[in-house]
Amino acid sequence: MIHFEELVLPNGLKILVHEDPSTPLAAVNILYKVGARDEDSSRTGFAHLFEHFMFEGSVNIPDFDTELQIAGGDNNAFTSNDVTNYYDILPATNLETAFWLESDRMLSLDFNIDSLETQKKVVCEEFKEHYINQPYGDVWHKLSALAYKVHPYQWPTIGLELSHVENAKMEDVRDFFYKYYRPRNAVMVVAGGVKTKEVEKLALKWFGDIPSGELIPHDLPKEPEQTEERVLVLHEDVPLNAIYKAYKMCDRRHDDYQATDFIRDMLSTGDSSRLYHELVKDKKIFSSVAAYLSETIDDGIFIIEGKLNPDVSMDDADAAIINCITKLSDDVSEDELQKVKNKTEAFLTFSDTNILNRAMNLAYYDMLGNAADVNTEIDKYMAVTTTQIKRVAKNIFNKNRCSTVKYFKK
Repeated sequence: MIHFEELVLPNGLKILVHEDPSTPLAAVNILYKVGARDEDSSRTGFAHLFEHFMFEGSVNIPDFDTELQIAGGDNNAFTSNDVTNYYDILPATNLETAFWLESDRMLSLDFNIDSLETQKKVVCEEFKEHYINQPYGDVWHKLSALAYKVHPYQWPTIGLELSHVENAKMEDVRDFFYKYYRPRNAVMVVAGGVKTKEVEKLALKWFGDIPSGELIPHDLPKEPEQTEERVLVLHEDVPLNAIYKAYKMCDRRHDDYQATDFIRDMLSTGDSSRLYHELVKDKKIFSSVAAYLSETIDDGIFIIEGKLNPDVSMDDADAAIINCITKLSDDVSEDELQKVKNKTEAFLTFSDTNILNRAMNLAYYDMLGNAADVNTEIDKYMAVTTTQIKRVAKNIFNKNRCSTVKYFKK
């Protein structure tokens, strides 16, 4: 059980405090409710660009990392389709250092043109290295655009086109910052060897005067129901033929999400999983195969990918995947379900032993709608039944809700 207190500053910044006197460390996590889905289709990649740019220095602090390291701390960040998350971990006795640093870059970045150009180059090189010059690197661009026609999930976090980041102007960057990186669009979690009263005092001191910003509705267009199979065939310089299948699935808040996650486990977690055991080990159709979820706030996709063995045809590989996954609609044993339940329970329990994980999870569940749900997530997984698994599998693995990208080796 993760106990926490909730504070809300007058400017709208929500702060969750989790006291854990057993650790001398403190974790400070700030989740901004902005990701790739909030970008304009003509200016994509901005959320990811900001993940880098916000480490370039703020008005009063030219070097974020050095100041935190002096206090014995470390930090990092990540961006997804839905959120941008920054975190610091440091000795609890130096907690105020994290408040000083995070508040200053929330107040105002140092909009220095040289810093912006430096980070644009970094992001562009990342785009080229991982998405342009890498075999299968463009798959997320191809698959996202195939699966989504209206919702902004149709481009990945790195951006739709390299030129969008290359051509980003300081005015565009400044406007994006002052719209999304504001107290009303953020949730801050402070966890570890801290006291709620101390956190409240520091929050008012360092964040209380920051302008609240506008309330962002995140009113995004809903993706229409997909009613026909979509297929894209590519002939590229890749080492092996490969197939990527994306089936429409529920959103992260849906009651069927946990069952969907279990289906992924049954198909692709461990050597005894269905896809590996049947298609790699036994039939030797693929050299590798995997299944995973997009885990997005809005309706997501369930992805299955495989690299074909040289003597296997694409049609046979595609049919083999379909045959394997559709079996879940008819045949799921209690033992198989219990196995994935045990793994999930162990994973979630172990995850909560880490103070930073607790901080990030509280922020994430608050963003989903209720931070207290962090304490009931295991119960939702444990309540899944074989009947639900079969129903959800039948609903997901419908060919008319599938988008497939096929890579043929030149």
